[in-house]
Amino acid sequence: MIDMIYSDEVAEARAKGAPIVALESTIITHGMPYPQNVETARRVEETVRQGGATPATIAVIAGALHVGLNGSQLDALGQAKDVMKLSRADMAACLASGRTGATTVAATMIAARLAGIEVFATGGIGGVHRGAETSFDISADLHELAQTPVTVIAAGAKAILDLPKTLEVLETLGVPVVGYRTRELPGFFSMNTGLALTASLDTPDQIAAAWLAHRAVGGRSAMLVVQPPPAASALPAELVNDATDAALAAASAAGVRGAAVTPFLLADIQRRTAGQSVVANLALLESNAALAGRIAVALAAARVESAPT
Repeated sequence: MIDMIYSDEVAEARAKGAPIVALESTIITHGMPYPQNVETARRVEETVRQGGATPATIAVIAGALHVGLNGSQLDALGQAKDVMKLSRADMAACLASGRTGATTVAATMIAARLAGIEVFATGGIGGVHRGAETSFDISADLHELAQTPVTVIAAGAKAILDLPKTLEVLETLGVPVVGYRTRELPGFFSMNTGLALTASLDTPDQIAAAWLAHRAVGGRSAMLVVQPPPAASALPAELVNDATDAALAAASAAGVRGAAVTPFLLADIQRRTAGQSVVANLALLESNAALAGRIAVALAAARVESAPT
């Protein structure tokens, strides 16, 4: 058994059977500088609360898996140095060595499943990187989505990825991809990609019902719910594609490889869009958290209604 520690807020919600939304922690440690990182994390948590659910930001701190962080822990994590970035392959070593690590999509899904949390909000999932046919660079998020049953709310896959190939892999792995009030895959920073989805639902109640049906027919995968970024902050797809192509060329010229590629690309895109990508990222994080809160509430209500009397 691993050492799991629940915050007081999350422990109370669990005891009451109240809705909970899992949140990742890499945005705190690897996404932006202090104090903007902690301020963003707090805004996202508050957005979940406003939707009627309890936020559970997940991280490994000194070898213990924390489900929900209090204010002082958020501040400490936001200023911590040498924090591991955890995917499935990294969690065991981090826990066993007593280190501190921030959870990616994959690691957050694992922790959420262990904690009995069925809804998780993130910005965007990882996927198939451009040029993967030669680099074989494919995010572990895709395999986690295929094997860990959690409802994941995102603005699609990160814009730096090969989106058609990412969608194709999700289909091959049997992961339901459901558009929330959209019939095409969002482009993370942009609202449209032209990639059609086979399923689209319009309310949190419908999404909750779809999740329960997925589990009832033996679905063992996640369900990926995608919604476009808010229109007011979304970027034109052409601008995003041009900035991404230029950033990829710059990364190749600089010899950037492996785990360093994504942060390099995002920073370069931020510069090329004059900071507009950051504004869009912050807006979609809050928008996804709001939807996740409503879905968690709907799911809790649906379970109460279906419970035997």
